[in-house]
Amino acid sequence: MIETWWVAKLGTDALAGMALVFPPVMLMTMISGGALGGGISSAVAHALGAGRRRDADGLVLHAVVINIVIAMVFTALFLLFGTSIYRILGGKAGELEAALAYSDVVFANVVFIWLMNGLASVIRGTGNMLYPALVTCVGVLFLIPISPVLIFGFGPIPAMGIAGGGVAMAAYYAAGTIAMAWYIFSGRSTVRFRWVRLDWTLLAAILRVGALSAINSIQTNAVIAGATALVATSAGVGAVAGFGTGVRLEYLLVPLIFGIGAPMVAMIGTNIGAGRQDRALSIAMAGAGIAFIVTETLGLAAALFPEVWLGLFSAEPNMIAAGTAYLRIVGPVYGFFGLGLSLYFASQGAGRLFWPITGGFLRVAIALGGGWLALKLTGSVEWLFATLAVALIVYGLTVFAAVRSRLWFRPLAMKRPRATVSPTVS
Repeated sequence: MIETWWVAKLGTDALAGMALVFPPVMLMTMISGGALGGGISSAVAHALGAGRRRDADGLVLHAVVINIVIAMVFTALFLLFGTSIYRILGGKAGELEAALAYSDVVFANVVFIWLMNGLASVIRGTGNMLYPALVTCVGVLFLIPISPVLIFGFGPIPAMGIAGGGVAMAAYYAAGTIAMAWYIFSGRSTVRFRWVRLDWTLLAAILRVGALSAINSIQTNAVIAGATALVATSAGVGAVAGFGTGVRLEYLLVPLIFGIGAPMVAMIGTNIGAGRQDRALSIAMAGAGIAFIVTETLGLAAALFPEVWLGLFSAEPNMIAAGTAYLRIVGPVYGFFGLGLSLYFASQGAGRLFWPITGGFLRVAIALGGGWLALKLTGSVEWLFATLAVALIVYGLTVFAAVRSRLWFRPLAMKRPRATVSPTVS
């Protein structure tokens, strides 16, 4: 939001160009930090809980390799096909030019997004939430002055325009990567970097959870993108702006729940690794209860006072009307989103993601399929918003019922062989 505020001063084309790039960048951070990151934290926590210290150390190198490979794929994809991608997303003329100027810088350096989040996930897997949080907060303070300096220029530093925003973001993630790596390599972390041969067992321990978790991130973005398209086909620009502004609050719930979910991944993973299943389930229920209360409180506040949020962005009547309708219908069920998403993180710790993904598919089907049908039958976006609310309720209750009934532990009855790694001489 800091970067967006500064870029907005460059004009409509720059702001629209940045908006085109935002979804891919958001997907990078959600997958690297929450999805694959959850897989890394879960694998580290399981290894430590089971007393497999060498495996936990070996996972550091495996996490680095996986993140570098995935980052290189996305770098190649957006540098080679960025123009086509942003045209498909609706970019043209000045906004397309701005999008490419920003995107080329960000995706040329996207490896730092993946490495910073990957190394932070290693540290979180040991139960240390404080250090990654401190690095992130210091980085925010760093971005406040560096973004405008690079965008508009200052003294001997030339104005770089929207590309300067991309450079500032890249610099933030590069500095964060160095800070996370220093903490691990200096021996301050519970796990330490160790040169080992790449072992498919350890790679699979990360990817089994991380790949499935990526589906959840895609599901969340698919619901928002699909619902936006449905609003656009049935209402005017004001309705699209109102829905987009209202649903932005739902997006902001994700990092809030992550603050509750990240400790759950480490705590549940460690306890399951140590054979303490009852304790792991108690942690999941406690975290889910906290997440429900926090998100439900915010949702009710947004439903009762929607203008407080919407007025931060615009005073246009149609935008306010559509955004108010969305928040008053969907806001009161935000607690179920918090319930389901927190148990998704808990399921990462357990290494059992079938039910969170199933709940996510139910949400997509109800929100988009039901939303399309509601619009076709009534022509009212309010009925579309109602289906979005029902979809959140079904999502939350599905995941809660599965976890509460101990479906997590049924596949765990089979004993698995312990993973080992072989050291090599560097």
